[in-house]
Amino acid sequence: MSTQINPTQQPPMQAVPQEEHRWLQQLVGEWTSEAQMAITPNPAETCKGTESVRSLGGLWILAEGKGEMPDGGSAIMLMTLGYDPAKNRYVGTWVGSMMSHMWLYEGELDSSRTVLTLNSEGPDMSPGAAPGKLAKYKDVIEIKAADHRILTSHCLGDDGKWQEFMRAHYRRTK
Repeated sequence: MSTQINPTQQPPMQAVPQEEHRWLQQLVGEWTSEAQMAITPNPAETCKGTESVRSLGGLWILAEGKGEMPDGGSAIMLMTLGYDPAKNRYVGTWVGSMMSHMWLYEGELDSSRTVLTLNSEGPDMSPGAAPGKLAKYKDVIEIKAADHRILTSHCLGDDGKWQEFMRAHYRRTK
């Protein structure tokens, strides 16, 4: 049994960008970043980097970052973000050259439509954590202005409180 495709019809998988997809497009551009990282027990360190964000069909953004690591090395990171209308949630991934874990995102915008909170789960990086233990994380993207956004990363502690361990200011250069 074969299925005939009428070339004049729109393919069934052709998604049309919605308001939520358009929200992500404000991230498209070239950015510099300056991050403060406090990974216990070490004191906070400042690291600088760049990020290039492009659109994929108006439905996704792909953000490739390059920057310094607290140990003096360098890293490359790739974030994908989109919106899944079936889940009514933002979805995405994050990978970095410094680790083998792929972070899976799922989240939502706040009522002001300026803060996107992305929830994830990953390796517990707290001191003394058992190998293989997972922890809950969240990354929060806050739009401060058209050319300034802040990304914060948080881990849920054993005490049930969110602990911020990274804060990065991104400023658009193009």
